[in-house]
Amino acid sequence: MEWEKLVDLLKGHVVYLQTHNFPDPDALASAYGMQVFLRAHGVESSICYAGKIDKSSTKKMMEAFNIKAIHIDDIPHMREDDYIVTMDAQKYNSNITDFPGDEVAAIDHHPTMIPCSYKYSDIRICGACCSIVTDYFIKSNTTLDSNTATTLLYGLKMDTDSFNRGVTDFDIEMFGHLHKLADSQKIINLYHSNMELDDLHAYGEAIKNIQIYENVGFAAISFDCPDALIAMISDFILGLDVVEFAVVYAKKNGGYKFSVRNETSTYHAGTVTQEALKDLGGGGGHFSMAGGVINAECVPMLGNNPEFAIRQRFLDVIKKMQLKISESVKLENV
Repeated sequence: MEWEKLVDLLKGHVVYLQTHNFPDPDALASAYGMQVFLRAHGVESSICYAGKIDKSSTKKMMEAFNIKAIHIDDIPHMREDDYIVTMDAQKYNSNITDFPGDEVAAIDHHPTMIPCSYKYSDIRICGACCSIVTDYFIKSNTTLDSNTATTLLYGLKMDTDSFNRGVTDFDIEMFGHLHKLADSQKIINLYHSNMELDDLHAYGEAIKNIQIYENVGFAAISFDCPDALIAMISDFILGLDVVEFAVVYAKKNGGYKFSVRNETSTYHAGTVTQEALKDLGGGGGHFSMAGGVINAECVPMLGNNPEFAIRQRFLDVIKKMQLKISESVKLENV
């Protein structure tokens, strides 16, 4: 990370910090933190997104931390020579819309699925994008106020499931810096209001439709629900004692939206999802968590029983991985 290069790149330009289409707390918090950081170094920026922010708990978070994010429909004046920094996302991913501006930089904690040439990039595999943004304040000796520290800590806590998922030593180090400055009570209040009454319908649907094949659990939701909720249900399914790999999907925009979780030591959630959904939409992510989509126009390719076809695709990829592991073990023992 060379923070001076990022600041020098953006100076003198109209700058947008673009999150993925349905921004979660980590995306919004990291974008807000970067906005505060850039402002401290003379660069103004606006947070923007496509899709929608559809959970009231996320809206409460934005109100609590005074985060202002603009929908692309409300930015009719964006030009091709405006600069975009993708936050908690990368260009060409299935979960981010191509805006008119120029994606000159990317700051993200997910693996790169489709390479892109940026003028500046900071892509580190860790638990949350908020950890990376926190490092900018530390390395540059930029003052970190309590509200920004609390925002970043909340995003870090949410994306790592309270430090139970995908957390690295780097995340723990960043937590140490943020914890000294953050308002712990505000985080507790927001965290405890994360569940909404309407969420129970989606949980009930997932529980009713759960299918388990050895240690792999599938749950289908027959109606549209927020991306963040699909992820929460995926975590919930993974909590079952017989499930070590969870695939939860819901109907969305005529297609399907996926959230995948892994706690095995052998499968890679991002790789499995990418392989299972190739030619249908797209997917990818970390070793322990991933997401993906099946586009509406590709649904007919699933045949008369889409849910069976989806399960079979994931199970086929996992079986291939099992065979590769078995073969490599045999070679080592020769």
